[in-house]
Amino acid sequence: MTAEADLPPDAVIGPHDDEPHDSGTSALLNWLRAAVLGANDGIVSVAGLVMGVAGATNERHTIFVAGLAGLIAGALSMAAGEYVSVSTQRDTERALLAKESRELEEEPDEELAELAGIYRAKGLSEETARQVAAELTRHDALAAHAEVELGIDPDELTNPWHAAWASMAAFTIGALLPMLMILLPSDWRIGATAVSVAIALAITGLLSARFAGADVRRAIGRNVAGGVLAMAVTYGIGSLVGATVV
Repeated sequence: MTAEADLPPDAVIGPHDDEPHDSGTSALLNWLRAAVLGANDGIVSVAGLVMGVAGATNERHTIFVAGLAGLIAGALSMAAGEYVSVSTQRDTERALLAKESRELEEEPDEELAELAGIYRAKGLSEETARQVAAELTRHDALAAHAEVELGIDPDELTNPWHAAWASMAAFTIGALLPMLMILLPSDWRIGATAVSVAIALAITGLLSARFAGADVRRAIGRNVAGGVLAMAVTYGIGSLVGATVV
Protein backbone atom coordinates (compact mmCIF):
# COMPACT_ATOMS: atom_id res chain seq x y z
CA MET A 1 0.00 0.00 0.00
CA THR A 2 1.37 3.43 -0.89
CA ALA A 3 1.65 6.30 1.59
CA GLU A 4 -1.21 8.07 -0.18
CA ALA A 5 -3.61 5.35 0.87
CA ASP A 6 -3.04 6.22 4.53
CA LEU A 7 -4.43 9.69 3.98
CA PRO A 8 -8.13 10.53 4.06
CA PRO A 9 -9.63 10.13 0.56
CA ASP A 10 -10.49 13.80 0.24
CA ALA A 11 -6.88 14.75 0.98
CA VAL A 12 -5.46 13.05 -2.10
CA ILE A 13 -8.06 12.74 -4.79
CA GLY A 14 -10.13 15.92 -5.01
CA PRO A 15 -10.39 17.50 -8.42
CA HIS A 16 -9.00 20.75 -7.04
CA ASP A 17 -6.21 19.48 -4.79
CA ASP A 18 -4.19 22.68 -5.16
CA GLU A 19 -7.17 24.94 -4.44
CA PRO A 20 -7.05 26.32 -0.88
CA HIS A 21 -10.78 27.08 -0.72
CA ASP A 22 -13.62 24.70 -0.10
CA SER A 23 -16.68 24.66 -2.36
CA GLY A 24 -18.52 27.14 -0.13
CA THR A 25 -15.70 29.67 -0.33
CA SER A 26 -15.40 29.24 -4.09
CA ALA A 27 -19.13 29.80 -4.49
CA LEU A 28 -18.92 32.95 -2.36
CA LEU A 29 -16.05 34.29 -4.46
CA ASN A 30 -18.06 33.63 -7.62
CA TRP A 31 -21.00 35.58 -6.18
CA LEU A 32 -18.74 38.47 -5.15
CA ARG A 33 -17.14 38.54 -8.58
CA ALA A 34 -20.57 38.61 -10.24
CA ALA A 35 -21.69 41.39 -7.88
CA VAL A 36 -18.65 43.52 -8.73
CA LEU A 37 -19.22 43.05 -12.46
CA GLY A 38 -22.91 43.86 -12.09
CA ALA A 39 -22.15 47.03 -10.16
CA ASN A 40 -19.55 48.00 -12.74
CA ASP A 41 -22.11 47.55 -15.51
CA GLY A 42 -24.60 49.71 -13.63
CA ILE A 43 -22.05 52.48 -13.14
CA VAL A 44 -20.97 52.65 -16.77
CA SER A 45 -24.40 52.16 -18.35
CA VAL A 46 -26.26 54.78 -16.33
CA ALA A 47 -23.31 57.20 -16.23
CA GLY A 48 -23.19 57.17 -20.02
CA LEU A 49 -26.95 57.65 -20.23
CA VAL A 50 -27.27 60.56 -17.80
CA MET A 51 -24.17 62.30 -19.13
CA GLY A 52 -25.62 62.14 -22.62
CA VAL A 53 -28.91 63.63 -21.47
CA ALA A 54 -27.11 66.24 -19.37
CA GLY A 55 -25.18 67.27 -22.46
CA ALA A 56 -28.46 67.90 -24.25
CA THR A 57 -30.45 69.65 -21.50
CA ASN A 58 -30.08 71.30 -18.11
CA GLU A 59 -33.53 70.24 -16.91
CA ARG A 60 -32.98 68.12 -13.81
CA HIS A 61 -36.36 66.45 -14.09
CA THR A 62 -35.58 65.21 -17.60
CA ILE A 63 -32.17 63.95 -16.51
CA PHE A 64 -33.71 62.22 -13.48
CA VAL A 65 -36.39 60.49 -15.55
CA ALA A 66 -33.80 59.29 -18.07
CA GLY A 67 -31.53 58.01 -15.33
CA LEU A 68 -34.37 56.28 -13.50
CA ALA A 69 -35.56 54.63 -16.71
CA GLY A 70 -32.03 53.45 -17.45
CA LEU A 71 -31.61 52.09 -13.93
CA ILE A 72 -34.88 50.15 -13.97
CA ALA A 73 -34.43 48.83 -17.50
CA GLY A 74 -30.83 47.83 -16.87
CA ALA A 75 -31.55 46.16 -13.55
CA LEU A 76 -34.45 44.15 -14.98
CA SER A 77 -32.41 43.21 -18.02
CA MET A 78 -29.56 42.00 -15.82
CA ALA A 79 -31.95 40.00 -13.65
CA ALA A 80 -33.72 38.41 -16.61
CA GLY A 81 -30.49 37.58 -18.39
CA GLU A 82 -28.94 36.05 -15.29
CA TYR A 83 -32.08 34.06 -14.52
CA VAL A 84 -32.21 32.59 -18.03
CA SER A 85 -28.48 31.86 -18.07
CA VAL A 86 -28.37 30.18 -14.66
CA SER A 87 -31.63 28.30 -15.31
CA THR A 88 -30.14 26.86 -18.49
CA GLN A 89 -26.99 25.89 -16.62
CA ARG A 90 -29.02 24.32 -13.82
CA ASP A 91 -31.18 22.35 -16.28
CA THR A 92 -28.04 21.04 -17.97
CA GLU A 93 -26.52 20.02 -14.65
CA ARG A 94 -29.70 18.25 -13.61
CA ALA A 95 -29.81 16.36 -16.91
CA LEU A 96 -26.20 15.28 -16.49
CA LEU A 97 -26.84 14.16 -12.91
CA ALA A 98 -29.91 12.20 -13.99
CA LYS A 99 -27.89 10.46 -16.72
CA GLU A 100 -25.11 9.65 -14.27
CA SER A 101 -27.63 8.30 -11.76
CA ARG A 102 -29.10 5.97 -14.40
CA GLU A 103 -25.67 4.72 -15.35
CA LEU A 104 -24.81 4.01 -11.71
CA GLU A 105 -28.01 2.04 -11.33
CA GLU A 106 -27.69 0.10 -14.59
CA GLU A 107 -23.91 -0.37 -14.79
CA PRO A 108 -22.43 -0.10 -11.28
CA ASP A 109 -19.33 -2.18 -12.00
CA GLU A 110 -18.44 -0.23 -15.13
CA GLU A 111 -18.93 3.05 -13.31
CA LEU A 112 -16.74 1.92 -10.43
CA ALA A 113 -14.00 0.92 -12.87
CA GLU A 114 -14.36 4.28 -14.61
CA LEU A 115 -13.98 6.16 -11.34
CA ALA A 116 -10.90 4.14 -10.39
CA GLY A 117 -9.45 4.86 -13.82
CA ILE A 118 -9.87 8.59 -13.29
CA TYR A 119 -7.93 8.40 -10.04
CA ARG A 120 -5.20 6.32 -11.68
CA ALA A 121 -4.89 9.05 -14.29
CA LYS A 122 -4.44 11.54 -11.45
CA GLY A 123 -1.39 9.61 -10.27
CA LEU A 124 -2.69 7.08 -7.74
CA SER A 125 -1.56 3.49 -7.84
CA GLU A 126 -3.91 0.78 -9.09
CA GLU A 127 -4.61 -0.49 -5.59
CA THR A 128 -5.13 2.94 -4.07
CA ALA A 129 -7.34 4.10 -6.92
CA ARG A 130 -9.60 1.07 -6.55
CA GLN A 131 -9.79 1.49 -2.77
CA VAL A 132 -10.61 5.20 -3.01
CA ALA A 133 -13.22 4.65 -5.73
CA ALA A 134 -14.88 1.88 -3.72
CA GLU A 135 -14.98 3.91 -0.50
CA LEU A 136 -16.37 7.02 -2.17
CA THR A 137 -18.96 4.95 -4.03
CA ARG A 138 -20.14 3.39 -0.78
CA HIS A 139 -20.38 6.82 0.82
CA ASP A 140 -22.21 8.64 -2.03
CA ALA A 141 -21.80 7.20 -5.50
CA LEU A 142 -23.56 10.01 -7.36
CA ALA A 143 -21.63 12.76 -5.59
CA ALA A 144 -18.32 10.98 -6.17
CA HIS A 145 -18.91 10.57 -9.90
CA ALA A 146 -20.50 13.99 -10.40
CA GLU A 147 -17.62 15.80 -8.73
CA VAL A 148 -14.84 14.02 -10.61
CA GLU A 149 -16.46 13.41 -14.00
CA LEU A 150 -18.72 16.44 -14.32
CA GLY A 151 -17.30 18.99 -11.92
CA ILE A 152 -20.73 19.30 -10.29
CA ASP A 153 -21.67 19.20 -6.63
CA PRO A 154 -25.26 17.85 -6.48
CA ASP A 155 -25.86 19.77 -3.25
CA GLU A 156 -24.54 23.09 -4.57
CA LEU A 157 -26.54 23.74 -7.74
CA THR A 158 -26.90 27.45 -8.40
CA ASN A 159 -30.29 28.98 -7.70
CA PRO A 160 -31.38 31.12 -10.69
CA TRP A 161 -33.55 33.34 -8.48
CA HIS A 162 -30.61 34.10 -6.21
CA ALA A 163 -28.51 34.95 -9.25
CA ALA A 164 -31.24 37.19 -10.68
CA TRP A 165 -31.79 39.14 -7.47
CA ALA A 166 -28.06 39.50 -6.85
CA SER A 167 -27.44 40.82 -10.37
CA MET A 168 -30.35 43.25 -10.14
CA ALA A 169 -29.21 44.54 -6.75
CA ALA A 170 -25.59 44.94 -7.86
CA PHE A 171 -26.59 46.83 -11.02
CA THR A 172 -28.92 49.10 -9.03
CA ILE A 173 -26.27 49.94 -6.44
CA GLY A 174 -23.76 50.80 -9.14
CA ALA A 175 -26.27 52.84 -11.14
CA LEU A 176 -27.35 54.96 -8.17
CA LEU A 177 -24.02 56.77 -7.99
CA PRO A 178 -24.05 58.54 -11.38
CA MET A 179 -27.81 59.00 -11.23
CA LEU A 180 -27.61 60.92 -7.95
CA MET A 181 -24.44 62.87 -8.79
CA ILE A 182 -25.87 64.16 -12.08
CA LEU A 183 -28.70 65.81 -10.10
CA LEU A 184 -26.30 68.25 -8.43
CA PRO A 185 -26.47 71.95 -9.44
CA SER A 186 -25.46 72.47 -13.07
CA ASP A 187 -22.11 74.07 -12.19
CA TRP A 188 -21.02 70.90 -10.39
CA ARG A 189 -22.86 68.00 -11.97
CA ILE A 190 -20.59 67.10 -14.90
CA GLY A 191 -17.27 67.27 -13.03
CA ALA A 192 -18.64 65.64 -9.87
CA THR A 193 -20.23 62.81 -11.85
CA ALA A 194 -17.08 62.16 -13.87
CA VAL A 195 -14.83 62.12 -10.80
CA SER A 196 -17.13 59.97 -8.69
CA VAL A 197 -17.65 57.47 -11.52
CA ALA A 198 -13.90 57.28 -12.16
CA ILE A 199 -13.28 56.56 -8.46
CA ALA A 200 -16.03 53.93 -8.35
CA LEU A 201 -14.66 52.25 -11.48
CA ALA A 202 -11.19 52.23 -9.97
CA ILE A 203 -12.61 50.39 -6.96
CA THR A 204 -14.49 47.82 -9.04
CA GLY A 205 -11.41 47.38 -11.22
CA LEU A 206 -9.31 46.75 -8.13
CA LEU A 207 -11.78 44.21 -6.74
CA SER A 208 -12.20 42.35 -10.03
CA ALA A 209 -8.42 42.14 -10.43
CA ARG A 210 -8.03 40.78 -6.91
CA PHE A 211 -10.70 38.13 -7.51
CA ALA A 212 -9.14 37.11 -10.83
CA GLY A 213 -5.53 37.35 -9.68
CA ALA A 214 -4.82 39.81 -12.52
CA ASP A 215 -2.58 42.87 -12.70
CA VAL A 216 -4.25 45.53 -10.54
CA ARG A 217 -2.93 48.62 -12.30
CA ARG A 218 -3.86 47.34 -15.73
CA ALA A 219 -7.36 46.36 -14.59
CA ILE A 220 -7.97 49.73 -12.95
CA GLY A 221 -6.58 51.62 -15.95
CA ARG A 222 -8.76 49.95 -18.56
CA ASN A 223 -11.83 50.04 -16.31
CA VAL A 224 -11.53 53.77 -15.66
CA ALA A 225 -10.55 54.51 -19.26
CA GLY A 226 -13.56 52.64 -20.61
CA GLY A 227 -15.96 54.44 -18.30
CA VAL A 228 -14.48 57.88 -18.97
CA LEU A 229 -14.59 57.24 -22.71
CA ALA A 230 -18.25 56.18 -22.50
CA MET A 231 -19.15 59.34 -20.58
CA ALA A 232 -17.19 61.60 -22.93
CA VAL A 233 -18.74 60.11 -26.06
CA THR A 234 -22.33 60.24 -24.80
CA TYR A 235 -21.89 63.74 -23.38
CA GLY A 236 -20.49 64.91 -26.71
CA ILE A 237 -23.35 63.35 -28.63
CA GLY A 238 -25.87 64.80 -26.19
CA SER A 239 -24.36 68.27 -26.53
CA LEU A 240 -24.43 68.02 -30.31
CA VAL A 241 -28.02 66.81 -30.42
CA GLY A 242 -29.15 69.37 -27.86
CA ALA A 243 -27.60 72.18 -29.86
CA THR A 244 -29.04 71.12 -33.22
CA VAL A 245 -32.49 69.74 -32.42
CA VAL A 246 -35.21 72.28 -31.78
